[in-house]
Formats: sequence, structure tokens, C-alpha cells
Amino acid sequence: MARNKHPEQTVQLILDTAAKLFLQKGYDKTTLQDIIDATHLSKGAIYHHFASKEAILIAVADRMGEHNTAILAEIRDRKGLTGAEKLREMCRSAVLLSFQGGIVHMLPFLIENPRFMALQMQSILEEAAPHYALPILREGIADGSIHADYPEQLAEVLLLLSDLWLHPVLRPSTPEQVRARCDFYNQFTRQYGFELLDEDIIDAIVALCRT
Repeated sequence: MARNKHPEQTVQLILDTAAKLFLQKGYDKTTLQDIIDATHLSKGAIYHHFASKEAILIAVADRMGEHNTAILAEIRDRKGLTGAEKLREMCRSAVLLSFQGGIVHMLPFLIENPRFMALQMQSILEEAAPHYALPILREGIADGSIHADYPEQLAEVLLLLSDLWLHPVLRPSTPEQVRARCDFYNQFTRQYGFELLDEDIIDAIVALCRT
């Protein structure tokens, strides 16, 4: 029986394999035995790193999140854009990453897990808002493309609304409801001097609810 000598490589193998199976078969139809068979690891080797299939799913989602934040960091640090332009690019990338990362197909299973939802809120308030959205807002205030008296609070509200309230998988909705919320979101941000959702982004979000 093949077993990786290095723990970090074993974890990588488990997560790579599980992510592929979750996307191919769906989370519910993927069994722990499927992961064991595909990795050629023993049940003990799997349980040494993960207590359950649910723990594997959350780890897969966490790893996708790390990849996404690297992309957002590149946008935050990009030269030649105003703060408002960076915010729009960050919003566009976040929507596209929902498709490319494949996490959208796992969300129906993740949102039923209280731990995942708590981690999602923690990630927004303790990482994404202060380290990505807030520096961009401050840059926009400095360059005049954004007008806001409370950038810290605005960073949190923008992400809470876009990542949770607008998301049609986290909050199942009809296409009409999604479009109405997107229109309201743009109306809300207009008072700060910018709009984040163009028609292409709105169409992509609507497509998520159909998915």
C-alpha cells in the first residue's frame, strides 16, 4: 500500500483527490472509501489527518480560499489603477473565482455546516475586509475616486453584502430577486462614488443561481 512519507504531501494528496471527487460525483455521493481507493492510502492514514469527510470538505474550501486571497492581494497591490477601479476588479475576480475554483458546487453542502459559516464570517471580518478591501478604500479616498467617512465599516459592509447577501447559492433566489439585489447594491455604493457591478458581473451572479 502506497503511503507518502511526508505528512504535508499526504494531506495534499488527500485534498487534491477529494476536491476532484467532490466536483465529479458531488459531496453526498462521494464516500470516504472513494477517497481511500483513489489515494491508495489506508483508512488510518486518512483519519490521522482528518476526522471525517466533512473535515476534508472544509479543508478543501479553506485551500481554495487561500488561492483566491493571493489573487486579491495582487489586485490590491497593482499599480496604475484608482481605488475605485481596484474595487471593481476585486469584485469581478471574486465572481469569476466562484466558477474557476469549483467551490460553488460545494457550497450547498458547506452552508449547512455551522463551522463553515462561522469561519466565513471570521474570514470576512478579520482578513478580507481589513487586509484587502480597507487598503483599497483608503487608496480611493486619497486619490478622490471614493468618498467615505468610515472606510473600516464600509469595507466590512461591502464584503458582508457581496459575499453573503448577494450570493445566490448562500441565499437561494430567483434571477429577478438576484438582479434586484444587485441594483440595490449599486445604488448603495453610488453614494460613495463608485459602482461595483456591471452587467457582465450581474449576469455571472444570475448564472450562479441557475447553477
